[in-house]
Amino acid sequence: MRIRLKTKWNKQEREVSLEDTVSVLAFNTWKIGMQTLLEIENENFQTDTQMQRVMIMEEIMAFMIHVLDRIAHDVLNDEDRSALITTFALKIADHVQDNARDFGGPGDYRNPFINKLNQRMEDYADTTWGKIAQEPGFSMSLAFGNFIAEAVGPRDRKWVLDYIQRTLMPELLTTYKKVLARLGILESHK
Repeated sequence: MRIRLKTKWNKQEREVSLEDTVSVLAFNTWKIGMQTLLEIENENFQTDTQMQRVMIMEEIMAFMIHVLDRIAHDVLNDEDRSALITTFALKIADHVQDNARDFGGPGDYRNPFINKLNQRMEDYADTTWGKIAQEPGFSMSLAFGNFIAEAVGPRDRKWVLDYIQRTLMPELLTTYKKVLARLGILESHK
């Protein structure tokens, strides 16, 4: 997955706030999600409408928020982790709102995404996580693949799962870990 990431600050000498960090993280996370969606479409998996694409993006964003929460669990205290994840989730919800409104017209897309995110955080909580490699275990990757499969058209549901688990998720995570490392959230990436 080759995309251009923005992780440098204009004025290096200033202290970077949580909001600044989250803003850059959300921007790059959305770019990674869009590239992931594009790769799904380039493999000719069924996406028929813009709102279906938004649903796929919501699943990708929920997964990436959860991955950050798992990583942050080992490197931040509970208060800092909560502030990071909450601020990040709300910023991503803003991206969902803006994009969904462009395609679906006026309405509240933010709160339904937050409700979906809360459900996904519960869904992923019981899945496996490899602490050493800082990456999803089989049950988490299976859950993510199944959520994406539900969002794509019925023609491709059984085929997209394998593609997501074996090809797309590892690429997505490699790029995401680079962003997290450049922002100082993850010590090193593999």
